[in-house]
Amino acid sequence: MSSDAHRPLNVMIFGASLRQGSLNDQLAGLAQHVVEERGARVDRGSMTEFDCASYDGDVESEGRVPEPAKEFCRRLKAADALMISSPEYNASMPGVLKNLIDWTSRIRPQPFNGKQCFLLSASPSMVGGNRGLWALRIPLEHLGARVYPDMFSLAQAHEAFGANGRLANDLLQKRFDENVGCFLDLVEAALRYPGLKKQWVEFLGEKPNAATDRTETSDTAAA
Repeated sequence: MSSDAHRPLNVMIFGASLRQGSLNDQLAGLAQHVVEERGARVDRGSMTEFDCASYDGDVESEGRVPEPAKEFCRRLKAADALMISSPEYNASMPGVLKNLIDWTSRIRPQPFNGKQCFLLSASPSMVGGNRGLWALRIPLEHLGARVYPDMFSLAQAHEAFGANGRLANDLLQKRFDENVGCFLDLVEAALRYPGLKKQWVEFLGEKPNAATDRTETSDTAAA
């Protein structure tokens, strides 16, 4: 059993919108409440903390990784799991979130490999921003993150929250609680009983050379 057997889980949660009072920030707050009710510790972030200038390979080659990406990397490495509540922009993820992922992935060892992730979205639309989450899975899974199969998308989110910050629909709130609870059970199992190593290869199938040879190995519980 891991030496971490008796400490609470550490979960990083943030909404991926720059807008103050966004629906996804509200959903991230609800996730924080449920996670803390389960006895885990929460590192609550915001997209404004992690907003970076557009990725530029020349800037990276000069060793000038933006400080917000370094801070995000530090906090992600300290977490057992990551929960992102992301809006949907034009049937995809927000550009600021993709940009953060791109910058953070250049830090070695890159912190997404083996990290347990849960994706959420909130939107006034009937699909609740779900198409954006499918797009978000692609870079995260490419980077070796273990993205939980069940995602939570809150449809008609502008009318979904009650005065107490929880969902007005009791059945939907119950589903949310159970969904998050099952994810935390998985994170706990991976942390307490690590038994597998996971290898991440940046350019799978490519002939190794100086430009593409980047392979990293991590526990399945965390990077």
